[in-house]
Amino acid sequence: MSTDSADLAARLLDAHVAFERRKLTDPAAFAEMVQEEIDNFLAVADDLPLEEAVSRDLITSVARKYAIAFPVEGAIPELVGTVASRLYGYSIANDTRLPDVLERRRFEELATGVAELGLSRRVVKRVLASPATEDACVEAVQRAVDSSRLPGRMGETLDSFVERIARRGARRLLAANEAESDHLVLDAAREVWLAGSDQSVRDVLADADVEDVVVLVFEFWRSFRETTYFQGLLDEGVDEVFDTYGRTPLSELLEELGVGREDLVEEAMRFGPPVLARLDADGVIESALRRRFADFYQSAEFAEAAREPATGTTSDDRSSRH
Repeated sequence: MSTDSADLAARLLDAHVAFERRKLTDPAAFAEMVQEEIDNFLAVADDLPLEEAVSRDLITSVARKYAIAFPVEGAIPELVGTVASRLYGYSIANDTRLPDVLERRRFEELATGVAELGLSRRVVKRVLASPATEDACVEAVQRAVDSSRLPGRMGETLDSFVERIARRGARRLLAANEAESDHLVLDAAREVWLAGSDQSVRDVLADADVEDVVVLVFEFWRSFRETTYFQGLLDEGVDEVFDTYGRTPLSELLEELGVGREDLVEEAMRFGPPVLARLDADGVIESALRRRFADFYQSAEFAEAAREPATGTTSDDRSSRH
């Protein structure tokens, strides 16, 4: 590159960097750029279906990586535990009570909904109809009757008699309550809530409980995500999204998710200016722009473009050819 071309390249690089830096750091210029880019994106997104923008296999691979293969060791569970403990500490410091967490009216609605779920009814009915439940009832009655002080033969006779009576009564009791299983759940939930309605979070939940729950959830998730069943669920979920929205334009899909143009602009203006201002104060923006643009102004393409007027062809000559 000739000296004249090198000087021109240096001046243009400085001007280009200054121009792009101003567009990023001047609030008005940045706002204009954000709106322009979002409008251009949405214009393209109106005619770009999801399945043409990204493939089903690509999304499946990404989902498998972060849901299955991505490690959840080390700092991740520790951070979750620390955050949970801090939230618990906040509740304790502010003397949070159960009604502050969930109002009684909302609890009634939630409890009623859970009790009326088909799943809840089936679970309770299975418990009531289970031989294990019957055995537990019989064992509770037998423990209440102390036959150890009676002579051996008499004690055995009493135990046998108590077991027959208790088992017969347990069967009748469980069978009678099976039809009212949803009411059993609802009444039990209401009793638990009323008994603790004036208690604070401290009275119901201990710091050790928080840690135990975090550990249990973490251990369950670590094992569950490695199962073939979970992998199948993940693939089916991705397939359902593409089967449902594959031909849906991206702009319409964003609207389905509740994200509109104003939301995109708002979030860009929320995070963009303060982050860019900090980067600019540290000289990061100018350095990055100069690094990205310098290659072009030192390239053979620029040198060729800079020499073009020397061939004797003017802009007017080039225009006349068209």
